[in-house]
Amino acid sequence: MKHSIVISVIVFALSPSRIATAGQTPNASRLYEDRCASCHAKSDDPRIPTVASFAGRPVQSVIDALTTGLMRQQGADLTPAERRAVAEFVTGGTAGSSTPARTAGMCTTPPDPFPIFNPTRGPNWAGWSPARDKNDRFQPANQAGLTAADVPKLKLEWAFGFPNATAARSMMTVASGRLLVGSQSGLVYALDAKSGCIIWTFQAAAGVRSAITLGGLTGNVPVAPAYFGDGRSNVYAIDILTGRQLWMRKVDDHPSSHVTGAPVVFEGNVYVSVASGEEGQGGNAKYECCTFRGSVVALNRITGNVVWKAYTIPEEPRPIGKNKSGTTRWGPSGAGVWSAPTVDPKRRVLYVATGNNYTEPAVQTSDAVMALSLNTGAIVWTAQMTPNDVFVTGCGANPGPNCPETNGPDFDFGSSPMLVTVDQYRGRELIVIGQKSGIGWALDPDNKGAVVWQYRAGQGSALGGMEFGSAADSENAYFGVADGLRDTAGQLHAVKLTTGERAWLAMPRPLFCGERVRGCSPAILAALTVIPGVVFAGSQDGGLRAYSTADGSVLWEYDTNREFQTVNGVAAKGASINGPGPIVVGGMVFVNSGYGALGGRPGNVLLAFGVEP
Repeated sequence: MKHSIVISVIVFALSPSRIATAGQTPNASRLYEDRCASCHAKSDDPRIPTVASFAGRPVQSVIDALTTGLMRQQGADLTPAERRAVAEFVTGGTAGSSTPARTAGMCTTPPDPFPIFNPTRGPNWAGWSPARDKNDRFQPANQAGLTAADVPKLKLEWAFGFPNATAARSMMTVASGRLLVGSQSGLVYALDAKSGCIIWTFQAAAGVRSAITLGGLTGNVPVAPAYFGDGRSNVYAIDILTGRQLWMRKVDDHPSSHVTGAPVVFEGNVYVSVASGEEGQGGNAKYECCTFRGSVVALNRITGNVVWKAYTIPEEPRPIGKNKSGTTRWGPSGAGVWSAPTVDPKRRVLYVATGNNYTEPAVQTSDAVMALSLNTGAIVWTAQMTPNDVFVTGCGANPGPNCPETNGPDFDFGSSPMLVTVDQYRGRELIVIGQKSGIGWALDPDNKGAVVWQYRAGQGSALGGMEFGSAADSENAYFGVADGLRDTAGQLHAVKLTTGERAWLAMPRPLFCGERVRGCSPAILAALTVIPGVVFAGSQDGGLRAYSTADGSVLWEYDTNREFQTVNGVAAKGASINGPGPIVVGGMVFVNSGYGALGGRPGNVLLAFGVEP
């Protein structure tokens, strides 16, 4: 979701004066007070990290964010020496410190022969969800290799550390005994799923948050491609046998754009959604806010050539006035697509869920589920859930210069639409999705997304409601509640797909991280995963839990809040679990732990659990 704008970056309140001239050593303390403190010491926005939360983070991650990353607009007004000084001041580290060798933890013996990838052969989890035409995050029994009776016997098999990272938030993919995962640094790993040793690595141009989606064979050529996007809107195709790049395509030129949702492969195309961090410019008086428009791009899966590009806001932004400092404002803007699209082969459409507007005028395609033509990208229909949601950060008690007259509730969608069957005999289907408003929706795909039922699970807020992903099986939809520090945070709701009525409610569990404060909450922001009989959920308190689908009782739980001995020798610890959540493949459960943003606590570990004989 959009909240990547505050992950390991500094939101600056720019000052017109220079802090240091050429040849002088920058005064780090003064730089912080003049450029950073107005947000990081005075803002009441819970998503903007305090300066204390930067302690121990990699210095280079802050420098990169200010130089080429999401905060490059703020960093452009600083010299390289000033960027380094600020980064060292807020992290307490030194730029250029040593890092573990990339080759540490390489497999010492050749892995088992790699079979030509076939999505229907062997246990796999090949994208955001096992089924690209459902995106329900349901793993069937023959793929899960795990039963409800097995779950209480789960034990940690191995741990893998991400070097120089404050968050482990990339979606994992597993096929033919290989686990593929990206990282905050842009390094993509292929690991042996049983042992965690490294088979190969690939360096992307920016951090990789999206899932790595497997696409099947490319014709008669013995190459098994995988597709993913990075933090600069580059999309890659690489060979999963070797890690060799097959092609790369930049899908958006906006400087704040990025790819967070998993690509989806169908027939001859790869469908990619595009979001941005531009709404983080609410406090930047010099920035002409805002010009980004969300989009979906169809690429030829063999060549990477653009087949079509569809904007979620068809109208191009135009000048709409001046901000408080006299800088031009632009609109309409926003409506980024943070999640993976969902393919509907029967109706020949692609479902996408959009975020809020950044600037007015508000459009009908923000905070909405949209159906796009698979062939052309044309908008078939739009179902808006929250109108007039114009929102940028830093608009609380001391609103920034780019704030709209009325700042919206920030109720965008971070979840993928789930296409579920509710009547096996008649084949009736619904689109089910959770929203940050705290409401779960069921929409009719045959009636332009008309609401069939709605269910309130949470109170909703900018960090509340349902965040990164709900799940569903043949009977129920499952909604995990974020809701910050409210009493509803950490609830897990099972809702009957046929009626929208509650099947059961699991209340928040005792905290693994201490008392309920910012950074230690039972909130469930991470995506859920379902196998027959079990719902898996990771939470902000660092807990990984398995609930019975029958009644919500807890079958197993594990505290990730500790340091781990890793197979690659990297110092690693677990903390808040957020983002893509756990996956289950071939009798093993995999989860990332550590999320140094959104009020979460930093960590950098991937954990693998199996059932001991």
